[in-house]
Amino acid sequence: MVLSGLTLYSQTVQPRQKICIDQNWKFHPGNANDPVKDFNYRIANIFSKSGKAENTAIDPKFDDSEWKTIDLPHDWALALPFVFSPDFDVQSHGYKPVGGRFPETSIGWYRKHFGVSKADSGQRFSLQFDGIYRDAKIWFNGFYLGTNESGYIGVSYDITDYINFNRDNVVVLRVDASQYEGWFYEGAGIYRHVWLKQFNNIHVAENGVFIYTEVKEKSADIHFETTVENNGFSDAACSVFSFLTDRGGKIVASSSDQSITLDADMKITLKQQATLDNPELWDPDNPYLYRAIVVLKTNGKVTDSIVNRVGIRAIRFDPEYGFFLNGKNMKIKGVCCHQDHAGVGTAMPDNLHYYRIGLLKQMGVNAYRTSHNAPAPELLDACDSLGMLVLDEQRLLNSSPEYLSQFERLILRDRNHPSVFLWSIGNEEGYIQTTGVGKRIAQSLLVKQKELDPTRTSTYGADLPNVFTGINEVIPIRGFNYRQFAVSDYHKSHPDQPVLGTEMGSTVTTRGIYEKDTIRCYVPDQDITAPWWASKAEEWWTLCANQPAWMGGFIWTGFDYRGEPTPFHWPNINSHFGIMDMCGFPKNLYYYYQSWWTSRDVLHISPHWNWKGREGEIIPVWINSNADRVELFLNGKSLGKKEMNRNSHLEWQVPYLPGKLEAVAWKNGKEITSQVETTQEPYQVVIIPDKKSLTTGGQDATVINVHVADRLGREVPDAGNLIQFFIQGDAKIVGVGNGDPSSHEPDICPENQWQRKLFNGKCQLIVLSGRSAGTIEIMAKSTGLIDGTIQLQQLIFSQ
Repeated sequence: MVLSGLTLYSQTVQPRQKICIDQNWKFHPGNANDPVKDFNYRIANIFSKSGKAENTAIDPKFDDSEWKTIDLPHDWALALPFVFSPDFDVQSHGYKPVGGRFPETSIGWYRKHFGVSKADSGQRFSLQFDGIYRDAKIWFNGFYLGTNESGYIGVSYDITDYINFNRDNVVVLRVDASQYEGWFYEGAGIYRHVWLKQFNNIHVAENGVFIYTEVKEKSADIHFETTVENNGFSDAACSVFSFLTDRGGKIVASSSDQSITLDADMKITLKQQATLDNPELWDPDNPYLYRAIVVLKTNGKVTDSIVNRVGIRAIRFDPEYGFFLNGKNMKIKGVCCHQDHAGVGTAMPDNLHYYRIGLLKQMGVNAYRTSHNAPAPELLDACDSLGMLVLDEQRLLNSSPEYLSQFERLILRDRNHPSVFLWSIGNEEGYIQTTGVGKRIAQSLLVKQKELDPTRTSTYGADLPNVFTGINEVIPIRGFNYRQFAVSDYHKSHPDQPVLGTEMGSTVTTRGIYEKDTIRCYVPDQDITAPWWASKAEEWWTLCANQPAWMGGFIWTGFDYRGEPTPFHWPNINSHFGIMDMCGFPKNLYYYYQSWWTSRDVLHISPHWNWKGREGEIIPVWINSNADRVELFLNGKSLGKKEMNRNSHLEWQVPYLPGKLEAVAWKNGKEITSQVETTQEPYQVVIIPDKKSLTTGGQDATVINVHVADRLGREVPDAGNLIQFFIQGDAKIVGVGNGDPSSHEPDICPENQWQRKLFNGKCQLIVLSGRSAGTIEIMAKSTGLIDGTIQLQQLIFSQ
């Protein structure tokens, strides 16, 4: 029976469609203070009758031809100027004029037109919004669908009843970013994808498939829990079967058919199981993914099917020995990250998630905390594919209906991702974390988590030392935000509770800067500066590495982000906490962690060796390496050998002379070398894409890094040239950046006027694909230098 069902499935056109509708939206700012400038919102009585929307932008007949045409994802805050304000929240959001103090720039209206064929009139339709910041009111053809208050977790609405077949259909959103949710840059607008879904009246419910695995000695049980529903008007005889395929599409395990009768307006959950012999297990070094397919048939015909990628793995938390993946002890070497990037803000193209996770993997990171909110689905896809564990975090510790709904949507959406190994119910809730109220809220969230996902557990980011009262009494895994010197004492007091560093470090550095500059708001690019609550990298990691019970930690943060310009204020507009800057260019701390978080040979010298005018002055030279010992040479003369202590670094005090600084290291008897040289003046522009081909469809992107080189081809590390960018072909530049935390240059430039200054030798542009195949040529120019040119091939995308 199963084989006949599989054959039927393979020969049938898939009944469910998921169509991205990101292109060709209309956008216009509103006004929180002036209803007339807000298209009569709050003046017109739009809720007196269903579909009543005259004289507003909600009206399907409203003329939006003069509105700006945009593609999603879209972050309108990114294009706004920087504005000084003494308000802490404005500062922490990166000095962008969004929020309650800026009514003219904190409301955005969106409209989207599309058609639906009358031939599809027997189908159901829904709209799925993956992420809108924030407080979005949504209408379809003039009918109010609902409000999604969250700026992070998405929402879906069934629009079947309101569809106009063979006529225009209009989606309208009023997005209100007046009220902040976080204390960091949050963007504004529809910054994730929007989907139109089409499916049968008898179908698998939204996020209605839960797949989990049990690993045994030489096999794995695959569990399928499938919720099906009948939105039709009559009863239906149905059956469900499920199966697993390997990467090549070969069926490797399957369940039996399970028959049910679905009454009209009925929903039911079925449980099925399949066994896979000799499974290939998912882990960060081998992120093997199977595909799990659930097929729903009605009267023998396939009416729905859902495909999920599945990683088979076993997780365990031990209070004495830490974290285990697939039976092997693994130290969590993690980072916390916000969700913005240079040039694009929060509206990140899908490929940018893969790019950023790839950079973290090269550093040795094996875990990612989604601080402090629901992540983009594409981020989790990247973590599944590339092999990165994820601590998936709820925005707020609150058990009200609104926040329980957000938590439920988060878990139902993300629970099939093998990368997600742990949930976080909140972060640093200082008003309630040591109280009975906080404890009761935590208990309510934990009950909900276990109801929706009994295969995982939860933690909470507590900025508390050896304190047990409140949330820590009930949280299964004690999370430490900083307070690294209290971890050992807490473990002694509570030996049965596993401990994890949910937020560690917070060292502040500015890439390529070696002296503190309070005017331009820079701090040295070495492990020497941390706020009072935080620590230097060597302080926390040395403690953690030597305590087996301390399962690891998440550095604050993997990348710099807009807002929180600690330890400065204006004109500093983004953070210094990152191990990499806003563009993903590594700072020197990157190589400290890479030395002790990977097995690769690391030998990194800092700073650069361009110090014209400082001849004879002492320059502190740092070596980050995992070698056994290192000898440093200046222009061929030895400056001495030093032994490398584990989880540490080496320093020399070197009088500056132009030339070559070279390190020779020995690791397990193997010689490793590295050098930095005094360069000549810039001679040519060099541009390096992260990939040389794009796919059509307007969704693919490439990150292009730019530097200048001297006549010998050596990168000039202190260059600050202005670079202009030009593009030919069916693709477009969508953003530029350089990692300078005090730069007020625009991330988005007028068409044909794209430019950015190098910051300490580097800048970046992001290019988005177009719709037709062909060659894309990108040119970078700077006055007096040889141009840099590359060609990319744009290939036809086929699913």
